[in-house]
Amino acid sequence: MAANDGEEEATVSLVDVLEEDEELENEASAVLGGSDSEKCSYPEGYVKRQALYACNTCTPKGGEPAGICLACSYKCHEGHDLFELYTKRNFRCDCGNDKFGEMECKLFADKEKVNSGNKYSHNFFGLYCTCDRPYPDPEDEVPDEMIQCIVCEDWFHGRHLGCVVPDCVELQEMICESCMNKTPFLWNYAAHIAVPAITKVSQCKGEEDVKVEVENDEEEKKIKNENPKSPVEEKVQVNGTSACKRKHQEETEGSSEEGSCSGCRLREMKSSGKSRTLQGAVFWPSAWRTKLCTCTDCKVLYADAGVSFLTDEMDTVLAYENKGKSTEQAEQAGGAEGRDPLMSALNNLNRVQQLEIIHEYNDMKTELKDYLQRFAAEGKVVTPEDIRQFFEQQQSRKRRRANAGQYYCS
Repeated sequence: MAANDGEEEATVSLVDVLEEDEELENEASAVLGGSDSEKCSYPEGYVKRQALYACNTCTPKGGEPAGICLACSYKCHEGHDLFELYTKRNFRCDCGNDKFGEMECKLFADKEKVNSGNKYSHNFFGLYCTCDRPYPDPEDEVPDEMIQCIVCEDWFHGRHLGCVVPDCVELQEMICESCMNKTPFLWNYAAHIAVPAITKVSQCKGEEDVKVEVENDEEEKKIKNENPKSPVEEKVQVNGTSACKRKHQEETEGSSEEGSCSGCRLREMKSSGKSRTLQGAVFWPSAWRTKLCTCTDCKVLYADAGVSFLTDEMDTVLAYENKGKSTEQAEQAGGAEGRDPLMSALNNLNRVQQLEIIHEYNDMKTELKDYLQRFAAEGKVVTPEDIRQFFEQQQSRKRRRANAGQYYCS
């Protein structure tokens, strides 16, 4: 904080600004770098993971939801009101199909009427979370982060997850409570390998954080006394429904299937007697997917629940982003111009004009970096006046170069 005429004004250091800018640039490059910005992804079928958009101009709320690929967002929907959906798995570009009426895709017009394998949600109309609100929300005055569930791929406000968001959340994957309840066997894994549960109890005014114990011995004893069954059936009942008495899918987790697979990690976890409250979203540590059992019976379990992708380490957003970074680095190393919009614009200029613009840009970038580093070294805050002064100096030097006849001639 910095004092100014008796009033406090919020400030940030130059280092904070530079680091945040670099982080956002790297994130954007990673997301877009994993998708093709020149060709429609439709011919590739249901792409494993890609950057997607929804066009509020062509498919507004009240109609059918539709998603378009990165290239179509540039070529076919330029100037339209678009919702950025980040990435989604197993999706085929809808641009120009029956959902868009008479409009045809400019990049790949020969498309089926609908993509029956696509999955849609309220995200395609710019709405998110259990509160079904847009993001950013002009009516929401509470500063909060949005976190994506890796199963349903919806985005949730941290305060609406039913738990306290742990530190270093960017290093973890999250599964919302609704998806956990639809795949109840994951609660067994959660008791052993997930981040310890901390639930949040909402009140009329404010919220109170309440830490929840992982073990529920008293509840287990109560269930065992009320439901005298075989040892195997008891363990399934106790560990699956100790807090909320939810029933597991007996057809996939019954005692007959447990006995048919030796060395099953899931069965061992159930047998341990360890459980946790079945409430709130669950955060998983890095590389947690490698700890999931992949025996024959468990593979059937994942398939029946529609979550076979959980056993694929390359399904993660992190793997997709790393692919985008690798692609970008390879293009830079090979001297390629890449898919940057600026480079695409330069293609329309002759070689002399290209060199002139690149030369000027690199000069300004170097000079701005040197100028700002002086503030960083002295620990000073950069003011709007400082920035104006820098560009005034740039304009002055530019005029001097022009008067000296130092521009290239075309």
